[in-house]
Amino acid sequence: MTEAPIPPGEMTLDELRAALAPLIPAHAAFDGWSDEALAMAAAELRVPSERARLCFPGGAVEMIDAWFDAIDRAMAKAWPPERVSKLKIRQRIRDFVMYRIEVIHPHKEALRRAFAILARPQNAMTAARLAWRAADRMWRIAGDTSTDFNHYSKRGILSALYTSTMLVYLDDDSDDLGETRGFLDRRIDDVMRFEKFKASWRGNRERLPSLSRFLGRLRYPAI
Repeated sequence: MTEAPIPPGEMTLDELRAALAPLIPAHAAFDGWSDEALAMAAAELRVPSERARLCFPGGAVEMIDAWFDAIDRAMAKAWPPERVSKLKIRQRIRDFVMYRIEVIHPHKEALRRAFAILARPQNAMTAARLAWRAADRMWRIAGDTSTDFNHYSKRGILSALYTSTMLVYLDDDSDDLGETRGFLDRRIDDVMRFEKFKASWRGNRERLPSLSRFLGRLRYPAI
């Protein structure tokens, strides 16, 4: 039995923030990530704009953060484990990135304005955190459970790949986002070649003579 939705007027601030987040971009495209855009989103839910502002005390950056978080949650719902398991890792990552772009596409101008805000020096750390969070959630949905150095390297590589792909997307006026898809495929090819090289290098390294063992034998010769 499905629970009845909570009326906006009865929502907690966290619940209201989550409800407002996907509505703001449609207005931010014209009015920027501003109180005016937030007020229009609040009007859609029929809640006072003053209450809506309490959900985003940090202003524009918090609205953008909440929007990206809403995209993460939508992605998790769209890609349940049974759907993900049918795909190879490469295809999972490609599909996740393109899914996010397709969700954002109706609000491309809002994204452009969001990136302009995140590009300000005072927001550099927030921008990096949001890119890392997106990469982390994509890897988790993909089924990654690594806890060693690979955990960090995978997310670092994907956050850079995702950010660069989004920048290409902002200038992509091609049919069916062909330039963006082509760029993403090439970058994934580059990553896959690097991973193969890394695996090969590790294998070769294991076969190389150990300097520490050699020095140990010099110090404590076998009898």
